[in-house]
Amino acid sequence: MKITYFSAVVIAGLLALASPAMAQEHKMMNHDAMAMKPAGDQGASSKAFAEANAKMHKDMTIKFSGDADKDFVRGMIAHHQGAIDMAKVELKYGKDEDIRKLATDIIAAQEGEIKQMKAWLAKHGG
Repeated sequence: MKITYFSAVVIAGLLALASPAMAQEHKMMNHDAMAMKPAGDQGASSKAFAEANAKMHKDMTIKFSGDADKDFVRGMIAHHQGAIDMAKVELKYGKDEDIRKLATDIIAAQEGEIKQMKAWLAKHGG
């Protein structure tokens, strides 16, 4: 098959258009794969943190609506839930009383903010 100059330009243009999307998809796939398996330690707390992190990132992958307020709130609900899930891992495995107190405070604060954001979404057709 002979590739003409025109064909080469068209192919190069298509690759340039596809590359950002392909790069983003590749990055997300690698990021998801990395999030599922903790780097380094393979203990129970590390696995629990990796699972919470992977779930949070998956849940934060929303279909954008073009409404910045709604998109922000929808993404932040998942982000806050991730903080709650990680704080629960700390409470299950952590030993330091100051950090356990911080985890407890994070759970209370994030649950309140999630409730507020869900109410806002319900009010604004989210």
